[in-house]
Amino acid sequence: MKIRKQFLLLFISTSHLFVYAQNTEPSMFTKEANEQMVKSLPFDNKQDFEDATRGFIATIDEPSIIDETGKEVYGLTVWDFLRQEAPASANPSLWRQGQLNRIHGLFEVLPGKIYQIRGFDLANMTFIRSDNGWIVIDVLLSKETALAGYNLLKKHVEDLPVKAVIYTHPHVDHFAGIDAILENAPNKPETIEIIGPKGFFEDAVSENLMAGVAMGRRATYMYGRSLPKNEKGNIGTGLGQTTAAGTTGLVPPTREISEEGETLRIDGVEIVFMSVPGAEAPSEIMMYFPEMKAFCVAEEINRTLHNLLTLRGAKVRNGQLWSKYIDRAITECGDQVEVSFSTHHWPTWDNKNIVAYWEKQRDLYRYLHDQTLHLANQGYTPREIAEMIKLPSSIANEFANRGYYGTVSHNVKAQYQMYFGWFDGIPAHLNPLPPVEEGKKYVEAIGGEDEVMKKAREAYNQGEYRWTATLLNHLVFANPKHKPARQLLADTYAQLGYQAESGPWRNFYLTGAMELTEGIAGKGKANSNRARMSQNLSPEMLFDLLAIQINGEKAADKDLIINIILTDTNEQATLILKNGALSNRIGRLHPAPTVTLEGDKQVIYASLMQPENIAANLQAHKLSVTGKLESLKELFSTFEAPDAYFNIIEP
Repeated sequence: MKIRKQFLLLFISTSHLFVYAQNTEPSMFTKEANEQMVKSLPFDNKQDFEDATRGFIATIDEPSIIDETGKEVYGLTVWDFLRQEAPASANPSLWRQGQLNRIHGLFEVLPGKIYQIRGFDLANMTFIRSDNGWIVIDVLLSKETALAGYNLLKKHVEDLPVKAVIYTHPHVDHFAGIDAILENAPNKPETIEIIGPKGFFEDAVSENLMAGVAMGRRATYMYGRSLPKNEKGNIGTGLGQTTAAGTTGLVPPTREISEEGETLRIDGVEIVFMSVPGAEAPSEIMMYFPEMKAFCVAEEINRTLHNLLTLRGAKVRNGQLWSKYIDRAITECGDQVEVSFSTHHWPTWDNKNIVAYWEKQRDLYRYLHDQTLHLANQGYTPREIAEMIKLPSSIANEFANRGYYGTVSHNVKAQYQMYFGWFDGIPAHLNPLPPVEEGKKYVEAIGGEDEVMKKAREAYNQGEYRWTATLLNHLVFANPKHKPARQLLADTYAQLGYQAESGPWRNFYLTGAMELTEGIAGKGKANSNRARMSQNLSPEMLFDLLAIQINGEKAADKDLIINIILTDTNEQATLILKNGALSNRIGRLHPAPTVTLEGDKQVIYASLMQPENIAANLQAHKLSVTGKLESLKELFSTFEAPDAYFNIIEP
């Protein structure tokens, strides 16, 4: 089965950019905090810059990568402002990371054997030279960025048949550029083996589908998509600079790696796979190339502290498991490996350097996991633990372990959540008031809006920005039309953003500041991604997606049984709407349905995802309805479309 351009995960959909008018200057407290950061880390160590530029061959001459219509997909020279020294409006450690991540082009990692495309997207694309062609590891987020990188390889190295594509894991920045390879390799697509971890396809769809709209909205904040790229805006995400736009696709693997230590020889290249599910991704593989003494660490080892709970939203990741996977790599290959390369950032060379780097990444995740439980078992709550845990200097002073993407603060809360859930055990937190009502009560208790503003200004003038944000957040939720509160809260978020070492934290703060003063970029724009994506789902996936669109209160008194027959694929199912819930039975028809819907798969899917299509499909005889047509209208009357532009910084 081949899925092409229609597949576009919602969390990477881009919004329209608009002018960012946040002109807040860094305060004396922000300047001091950023100056202290310079003193606390070894900024005179330039090894990362040497490694990030080592083996450079070439890059493209254009300032950006564009699509067929001339629209920019990914900007390259737009990050050139990072060449200068860090300004007061940016954490110098994050600025340094942006300087490294902006380096772009084709690089030789191992002479004549391994090449990488870096800086063309959030992730990397790697080419392994086989006996008669190329093995490609990960294919970026879009067809356009992957094609630009692939063409660079063909121009400056060699245009050879592609023998295999390997997906390391099911995050969209690693698989969605697949069409660039399949459509432009000199050999036919069907001759290219596609390899991925067991469960890849299901995870690729499910991780970002059911919660896709909410994840997409939050990703706008996390990746700073609406922010300008400048010293007061987006300076990168830490893991890479940003996500590309463009054409996306998904081709499921033709072969899954399901056994631990599974070894394949692909066109003369021996690859030993290491399965590492449940850490950075639900399904993931690392791999060792013994003849090259090269190890692809996938996204398990990075030049940053990664997320144990990504801010855009996903399942919590296990720091203990993550640490054990890294230790397994050390145990099995640590005495041999001479090149370590990742699906983000730049490689590491020489065995001694690699093992030291791997060991500290191992201990980083283990420390966060274990110390969280250590303190939780002494009765501390997640917010307290987040303030208490400090990394040992031997770990914290390494740039590769800094919180450019994940942070100690939100990662320890994630480990607490993994074991104990959202409740911290304090009875007052068992059933708190919702934000608007709570905001109004806080404002009233403090003495009214003027008194809140007075206290907030005092806190702001003393550099107590976290407390200022707390006060003003309550006021904005109590009265979202209070312009002075919105402006001061925007100024507060700007200071917090300027100080943040984490790219996502900076982007969250600055996007919040922007929306407080200018509103939501692209609000009201139609988004058809869900409908397009639904064309490629299994019936069960589609019906589960429909079920989360049900308004339970509207559906509470409905009692409907709908048989579905897909004539071209010989599939059938029953939908049951009862007690406000839509259940499905795959492969079975009910003997006494309220209505039966029959037609080709794509016609049925289009009709269910976009009910306005039903009348036209009936008239064109593409769709057959038996029973009460009115019952379909009843079903659709309970649907509520998701809001891709819901409010975050106000009710």
